Amino acid sequence: MQPVESYQRRRAAMPPQIFCGPLGEFDGANLQTVRRAFESATPCLLGQSWLEEEQAEFSPAHVRTGWRGHSLFIFAELADRDIFSHATGLNQRVWELGDAFEMFLAPNESGSYTELQVTPGNHRLQLRYGDSDSVARARRTGELGEFLVPGEAFRSTIWIESNLRQWNVLAEIPAFIVCGDNARIATEPWRFSFGRYDYTRGAAQPCISSTSPHAEPDFHRRHEWGVLNFKMCS
Repeated sequence: MQPVESYQRRRAAMPPQIFCGPLGEFDGANLQTVRRAFESATPCLLGQSWLEEEQAEFSPAHVRTGWRGHSLFIFAELADRDIFSHATGLNQRVWELGDAFEMFLAPNESGSYTELQVTPGNHRLQLRYGDSDSVARARRTGELGEFLVPGEAFRSTIWIESNLRQWNVLAEIPAFIVCGDNARIATEPWRFSFGRYDYTRGAAQPCISSTSPHAEPDFHRRHEWGVLNFKMCS
């Protein structure tokens, strides 16, 4: 995976803006077809803006977006030296169990937001916070129960390319999960941030990264999230 821009340039950047265009029909079970469907979308890179230099353990990743019907589609390609997770089911604390890709989405002016995570084994964590106080409460108590979204809130497909040391995620996220009932795509901008926990067995801590230019390693700093603008035509 080749870097699209330098680390220093990304580090100095303002929160990213993505122009998310409509997608045609594609076979979501076929990785090559998915890549072709997203090839015209601008990639958004993950980095470690809170550090002077990226860690030696850092592996690059980028994310592309598109929409169709009433759903946002997210396609992430993640280089990874050691692809694994101990997650075994829905709504576990997957960021503590191994590799995880994270998606934070919010209506532009809303206090609430959704946090969705996916593992290489395609196990999902689905959270919805009413406001910033919700996150503070979750951190204080260590309990997530009141924020968990049950059932299949979104769909995801995983491909592991062991020969390339890379795993890939396709997520289909209905607008109503982010914005509430009767929500439609392509009306108002959303705020977004994509991040990851990249574990290596034997290492004391995971290597984390984000598309947002966070001044601190905290993915919930919403004022540093990017803006997702929907385009009606490509």
